[in-house]
Amino acid sequence: MTILIDQPDFGIEAGFNKADDVEKEGVLNGGFMMPHTNSFGHTFRDYHVESERQQGVENFYRTNHINQTYDFVKRMREEYGNLDKVEMSIWECCELLNDVVDESDPDLDEPQIEHLLQTAEAIRKDYPDEDWLHLTGLIHDLGKVLLHPSFGGLPQWAVVGDTYPVGCAFDKSIVHHKYFEENPDYHNPAYNTKYGVYSEGCGLNNVMMSWGHDDYMYLVAKENNTTLPSAALFIIRYHSFYALHRSGSYKQLMNGEDVENLKWLEIFNKYDLYSKSKVRIDVEKVKPYYLSLIEKYFPAKLRW
Repeated sequence: MTILIDQPDFGIEAGFNKADDVEKEGVLNGGFMMPHTNSFGHTFRDYHVESERQQGVENFYRTNHINQTYDFVKRMREEYGNLDKVEMSIWECCELLNDVVDESDPDLDEPQIEHLLQTAEAIRKDYPDEDWLHLTGLIHDLGKVLLHPSFGGLPQWAVVGDTYPVGCAFDKSIVHHKYFEENPDYHNPAYNTKYGVYSEGCGLNNVMMSWGHDDYMYLVAKENNTTLPSAALFIIRYHSFYALHRSGSYKQLMNGEDVENLKWLEIFNKYDLYSKSKVRIDVEKVKPYYLSLIEKYFPAKLRW
């Protein structure tokens, strides 16, 4: 079961133009200071700058783009949609991520638990009354446990990185797009047109996304009957869909509910991206608060 929430005010005074101006100054709503560079001293999401991680990130996307096909995604959703790998709590899953580093991320090489808490705490500071959004910040990347041996130890290209629809043309806004030319779907007339197997306004819920931690955590939350609002599930499922929320691609597939939820995702994305830093969070200090939210929105144990 999910609940609906009031949408944020995006009128003239609180509109995107104002938010864009604030972002340019390096400050988000409520005072969160956005750093101008990542922990390596480069601009965020710069996939071409020469750095110690750049070549590894590009190699990751080459493998990802070649192998993420419509048939592959169907197989993964069928296998992992059964949620029969492990039974554990949300916090136990957070702790399981302590040894995970996302090889697709050019901005951070810290364990994932650090990023989860940085995101959640930054949101909590600016949106103190939206506890569902705080929890969403904490759990949005928990699907990366697919990298753990308990879940079959999937390769990084099948777990992390930007996501995108399969079953229709790969938009040129997707990072390292050139490598899709080696993907068999790129040459398949059933999948390489603007709409492919979909139709205009069909709704993103009816679109198959490249397989990874986003879609998996969405399935875990939904099938374990979370009471988080639909906007939270939308954020979890599409927070790596940068072609949509950063480039405006694939909007032809969205329905009315998607349009409303996208507003919350655009808010969330700034914290997801710009809160990454070497600043450590005192886990034991904030743990009781997040345990209370987990108890509010999830069962004690979840099927994964």
